[in-house]
Amino acid sequence: MEQLSAGRKLDHAFEKLGEKKTISFELDLDADAASLKALDAESRPKPGEEMPDEAAKLLSGAKVKVTVQSKKPINESGEKDLVGTALQFSGPDGNLVEYRMIGDYTYLRTNPDAVAKMTGSPMPTAEDLPPQAGGMRDFLKGKWVKFSNKEMKKTTAEGRRAAGGPAPAQSLDAKTQKKLVQALREVIAREVRFRTAGGGDGAEHITATAPFRTLVSDLLGEIRPLAKDLPPGVELPTDKDLQDAPNTKVTADFTLKNGELSEVNVDLAKLADDAEVKKLGLTLRMGDGSKPTAPAGATELNLEELAQGFFGTGAVDDAEFQDIDLSGLDGQDFPQDGS
Repeated sequence: MEQLSAGRKLDHAFEKLGEKKTISFELDLDADAASLKALDAESRPKPGEEMPDEAAKLLSGAKVKVTVQSKKPINESGEKDLVGTALQFSGPDGNLVEYRMIGDYTYLRTNPDAVAKMTGSPMPTAEDLPPQAGGMRDFLKGKWVKFSNKEMKKTTAEGRRAAGGPAPAQSLDAKTQKKLVQALREVIAREVRFRTAGGGDGAEHITATAPFRTLVSDLLGEIRPLAKDLPPGVELPTDKDLQDAPNTKVTADFTLKNGELSEVNVDLAKLADDAEVKKLGLTLRMGDGSKPTAPAGATELNLEELAQGFFGTGAVDDAEFQDIDLSGLDGQDFPQDGS
């Protein structure tokens, strides 16, 4: 009875998230630099490719904030219904990258010095570019820049055709999304054990525990029959790929306030074979979302310059932003300033 009651409460909490038109969440990596370095060493990187100390420090305090606004409830929304999206990636010393898609334009801003510290290699400077490259110069100075979504899609398509590459991957259709959700629910009902616990200030805790490899293997087993309906290029791991994955039980702690999901905590330290990994977890905080706004004074980028390989690559592809499905999530009120 406790299993059924806790599961239903959690299911209802996710349904309430999908009824909202604006959602936000903050993902916080709960890890220390020493544990991240130990994980990196366990992966046996090649000499010279080890994680820099500065990168470990930055990632140990990394946070990702996302806000999405739609014309319809999120669980009924498609790509065309989204009117605003904002993403912010920050470290201990402040924001590293910010991204907003408002109406017909996408806006970007980065902190070049912080990004250089995280990657361990310096970024180009504004002085390296000619004066006429105004947009890219501003971008490398940490100022807001923007580009037309329509022009980006056109430039991306031209770049793919010139390179003889495949057509851009399409988003999952609503029918396939429902099948995936149903598959997830069936696996969770079969493998996950739920328990309830009290909490203060009207909060209630529900814990979900499952053996990691068994859960992932069963979930992939349910998804594989749907592989033909997934976007091109999506490759699912095989059972052989998962043989070495630990089957340690992992627990997620869900915090509900007045029946609504407000926070999720997952301790992943048990999945690490290395005893030196002391602290490794993820925290997802949610609440009411705020409307993403377009920053003032953004300089428009010359997409032809960008496509010709300023960063040593081909055309820039924004599909990973366009195809994100955030249905079922909600979040805190993260202010979107106009500066």
